Amino acid sequence: QVQVVESGGGLVQPGGSLRISCVASGFTFRTYPMSWYRQAPWKERELVAGISSNGGRSNYADSMRDRFTISRDNNKSMVYLQMDSLKIEDTAVYYCKADGSPHCSGSVCYGRRQDYWGQGTQVTVSS
Repeated sequence: QVQVVESGGGLVQPGGSLRISCVASGFTFRTYPMSWYRQAPWKERELVAGISSNGGRSNYADSMRDRFTISRDNNKSMVYLQMDSLKIEDTAVYYCKADGSPHCSGSVCYGRRQDYWGQGTQVTVSS
């Protein structure tokens, strides 16, 4: 069965740092681009960062670009989000997603596949 599980969330002070993790199983992790999303109370879920299947390219939402870093380890089927200079407005539930959208990875192209979502991990930034 497919599993996507986030961990590492918690309480941190403004200006602090936190690294959250996502471990996946039950599908071919190395062929999937991975993303982090977040959702704060009363707000719509938003994209935080994405990374290509081989880890060679990444992208970020503008408000996170200079503070957050996404990475992955395909040998461990894990993806990470390093969060620095955290702000109160970063408080949210952070979700890990395996992106099944059509794409090419190296010389291999994939049609649409299933998206897989984790259950989320809570990050609270407060003094």
